[in-house]
This record gives sequence, structure tokens and C-alpha cells, in this order.
Amino acid sequence: MAKTKPNTDDSDMHATLYALRYNRSRDDLWQMLDRLYGDHPDFGDFSRKLDKTLRKAWDARPDDLRRLDLKRDLEPDWFQRPDMAGYVFYIDRFCDHLRNVPDRLDYLRDLGINYVHFMPCLKPRDGDSDGGYSVQDYEQINPVYGTMNDFEAATRACREQGISVCVDLVLNHTAKEHEWAQKARAGNPAYADYYLMFPDDTLPKQYERTLIEIFPDNAPGSFTWYDDCQRWVWTTFNEHQWDLNWANPQVFLEMTKVMLSLANRGVDVLRFDAVAFMWKRMGTRCQSEPECHMILQALRAACRIVAPAVIHLEEAIVSPAEMLPYLGRGEHDGKEGNLAYHNSLMVQVWSALATRDTRLMTHVLGTHFPARLTNATYATYLRCHDDIGWAVTDEDAGAVGLNGAGHRAFLADFYEGVFPGSFAKGELFQHNPDTGDKRNSGTCASLAGLERALETADAAEIDRAIDRILMGHALIASFGGIPLVYMGDELGLLNDYGYLNNPAHAFDSRWLHRPRMDWDTALQARLHPDSMSGRVYHGLRTILARRAAVPEFHGDIPIEILETGNSALFGFARQAPTGSVVCLFNFTENWTSVPVDWLRQHGATGLHELLSDAIIRGEDGTIALPPYARVWIR
Repeated sequence: MAKTKPNTDDSDMHATLYALRYNRSRDDLWQMLDRLYGDHPDFGDFSRKLDKTLRKAWDARPDDLRRLDLKRDLEPDWFQRPDMAGYVFYIDRFCDHLRNVPDRLDYLRDLGINYVHFMPCLKPRDGDSDGGYSVQDYEQINPVYGTMNDFEAATRACREQGISVCVDLVLNHTAKEHEWAQKARAGNPAYADYYLMFPDDTLPKQYERTLIEIFPDNAPGSFTWYDDCQRWVWTTFNEHQWDLNWANPQVFLEMTKVMLSLANRGVDVLRFDAVAFMWKRMGTRCQSEPECHMILQALRAACRIVAPAVIHLEEAIVSPAEMLPYLGRGEHDGKEGNLAYHNSLMVQVWSALATRDTRLMTHVLGTHFPARLTNATYATYLRCHDDIGWAVTDEDAGAVGLNGAGHRAFLADFYEGVFPGSFAKGELFQHNPDTGDKRNSGTCASLAGLERALETADAAEIDRAIDRILMGHALIASFGGIPLVYMGDELGLLNDYGYLNNPAHAFDSRWLHRPRMDWDTALQARLHPDSMSGRVYHGLRTILARRAAVPEFHGDIPIEILETGNSALFGFARQAPTGSVVCLFNFTENWTSVPVDWLRQHGATGLHELLSDAIIRGEDGTIALPPYARVWIR
């Protein structure tokens, strides 16, 4: 990265600024590291090396990113503001190559996007790479996408357009082909300690008594034997993904270097992958152990010292009680992740659409989640690159009169499309007949009924499917946090069954919902708002534009889940000091209504509907809501 030589005054200012930022985050960093590694024999040497790493990364930080640091220090809520909206894509499937990203930014800006997530783009291993999450080299870009210079040019172009860039940083494991792993296999004891390697299966068998298999179909077990090095290696996800030993401070040092290198190349949001698995403890699931949160607080503190413009998104697809600590709880409150996926919201949207009943949704979201978060918010979404796991506990199901196992099985069958009367078309992913666990793959549009409706050419069903898509997006846009649109969902792209013809993808049904971007359809959608894809595109574009104009949708504004008294309706209020916005969603294909007095009771006294920018006039003391209605009432 080319930089001009700073003058003396600039150097003094930069040194002072660095010292101020270091002092601000010193305790958040070192209190955690002392607890994690204070008894390690190399802690002193590690501490000196980490201090040098931080200062070196600061000295290398480009001037325009330092200015962005200052701006975001003064505007720390930048990622919580209602004009934030994200878009998620695989680079090759969106525009073939990093060099083409700048040419597509106008499309994203027109949609209302100012945050893009480049799906895994660091250099993966050859062959199966778990969709790019088996990283061979953190310092290089996947050559299919381009070079690191291409990457920096793309992030710069995004920055110039006011678009923040998110990339994945896999923390739990590397590819077995990574340089560290290769040295470990060759017998280098220092690098062997980067991983969890065992000379026999005594300890692996003891650990496995309480571990949960992640990919039982394709990668059963959590350990793999390698003849060449005569070792068992901890491989939580796949044989080619070696778990890192975060109990070794050298691993923290190495990953801090990677994190800050990406920050200095223009990354605004680091999506930390598989964070729940980083710490191992005998007799547990080895998920979400307390040390995971210590590590993540320390990483955030290191980032705030060198690159405070950068925030952290922590990927933990776990229960609500287990997920919320990744946004900071107790001693980590306000000091850990800034973003986390609201997996429960996504699951509950699809559950309520299938049942036409919102009582479980109201219970789960009203019981398990706080009204607001400290310096953090959710990443809300309907679909993503991954499958849908039906994370509904037996306790939550029982609270509304459902059988947990039965409801999970129903949802899997419904979204596979085999349940009688289902509007959805999807496929199963990782069905485990021993546990009954079934997960589902499929695009937003196909799961919402558009594919089946187009096959039957049923105009009424097409209307309903489009309404489901838009209602879901209106919900995630108003709920709180950053709504994320998965590539193609804005056009209603359908399942891509062509993955079955690709041997590298055929065994993984998640490629069903990873279609290539259809730019011809995108052009027609923008030009013809009455077309099928145009209705979805312009409907979503309107939702994002309206969201940006509603200050009550700021991520720091408390959210109150409301008891509507109507199982067809899900509702919540955004309780701002200046007044409330009540958001209501009809999860059925039938007309329903809500009493005007109920709306006024919850603060919607003006009856101004924000999506349509119109005043609602209730007839006979009620407001009629059409099928799949979405309303934001101030």
C-alpha cells in the first residue's frame, strides 16, 4: 500500500493519537489476555510481540483509513443508523471477478445498499473448501476472484461510494494445507502447538463423549487420523479443517496480525466465523466456553487501538441465551461483538409463514431477547448462503402447546415441499435419522412459494408469494439492526438445480440457493416495475428507502414485542423518546384487522402508515389488514 512520507508534525500527532487509543482499550485488552495466557511460560515474550504488532499495524495504516477512524470515533453509532442496509454475495456469482465490483456499485446504491459482504474470498484450499471457509492462506485472495491488489481496489471503490465492506475471517480452524499445518505435519513442535494433535485416541474418545457432530453425513466425528504424522487432529467441521489451539498465545498473535492486515486493506466489518468453537474443555460441548468471550473482547480491543473504524460481526448460530453473550453480557457488555446474526428471527419468520400462526414467534422473541443492546445490534436476514436449521427448543414449543420434535419435523417437511398443501420448494440438508434433525436449503423466493406458483401459472399464488417475500423484508428492515439482503433475493431468483451437475457441489444442497446473479433479469426488473422480478425489486427498494427515513429504526431504539391477541399478526413497537412506531405483519393469506384503540394504546396515535406514507382511517374502530400485510404505523 503506497503512502506518502508523513511530516514531523503529522508523526507527532499520529503518535499521540495512538497513545490515546491504546490507553482507552488497554484494560479491555490486557485483563482478558492475562486471564487467558498469564500463566503461560511465553506470556512475557508474547506481550512484547503483541505490542510491536499493534504499533506496526498502526504505522502501516493508510491515511484515508485513519480519517475514517476519526469519523467513526465521533459517530460511533454509524452502523446502527436506519440508513444502513446490507447485501451479501459470492464474488464470482455476483460479478465474476473483483475487478468488476466497482462497475456494479451503482446497482447496489440504487437498491439502497451501503454495506456489502464479500462471501469467503481469502485463498482456500483446492477442491472441497467448505464454500471457502477452509482457508489455506490468509494473506492472499482466492485466485478465482483476483489478487490482493484487486481486493484493495474494490474496497477503495466501495469506500468512495459510501459502502462498507465485510469479509469473513475464520477463527476456529485453517485448511490442512495452510503453512502452519504443513509445518505441524512435518514435526515442527512450535507449529504442532498451533493445533490440537494427539498421538493416540485416548483423549479424543474422552472429548467425543460430549461433543456434537456438525456434519454427520459428510464428516462424522470430530477427530481425524493422519498416517504421515501419526497423529489424531481435532477437525470439528471437516477433515481438511484443522482446529486451532487458542490456548496457545501464539495463535492469538498470528490471528491479530491477520485481522489488522485486513483492516488496513479497507475492510470495515470482520465476520468472525465459527467463534463458538474456539475453546476446548473436557466434559463439555466445547462450544461457547467463557474463554471464547475473553478472546473476542481482546480481539476487539486490539482492533479499537489500531483500526477503530472496523467493527466485528460474530457468527454464532446458537440458541438466544447462547448468542446474546457474543454481543456482550456481564463483564463483556459493550466490549465484544458489534453485530451478530439474529438467527432466531429468521427461523421464526419461516415457522410462522408455514403455520399461519405467530404465537411461537411472539413467545420466543418476546421472552429471550432484551429491548436494546449496548453498542451493538443485530444483523437481520431472511436467507443467507447457509441452510436453515430449525432452532426451536422443546421448552419454547411447549409454551405455546406444540411438540418440539413434531414441529421441527413439520417445518423440515413443509420447506422441502413434501408436506401436503405446502407452498414451498426446497431440499433437505444433513438429515440425521438417528436424531431426527433435518435442515433445509432453498432460495427465499422458492421457499416463499414463488417457484411452485410459477409452475402452475397461478396469478393469485404468484401475488401471495411476492407478498410473503416483501412482508419478510419489511419485517427485518424494521426490527432493529442491519437488514441483509442475500444476492438475488431482490429479484426473486429461484432454486438453482444445476448444482447437481457439478461434482464439487452435488453433495451439498446449500448450492441450491447460491445461484449466479442474473443481470438480464436485474436490468428488466429496474426498467419494468410491473414484471414479477420488478415487483420484488421495487418493493424491496421502497422498503429500504422508507426505513432510512424512520429515525425510530435506529439500532439503539428499544424494541417491545407486542401481544396482538390475534394469532395471524406479529407486532412490535420501536419505543423512541419522540414517540412509537408500531409494526404489524399478517402471516396469513386471509384478511384480518386490528382495533384502532389497540394501536393508540401502544403509541401509534397519529395513525401515519410509513411504508405507504399515508394516514390510515379506521372504519368502525378497526383497521383492515390484507393478506401478508406489512405496516409501520407512527
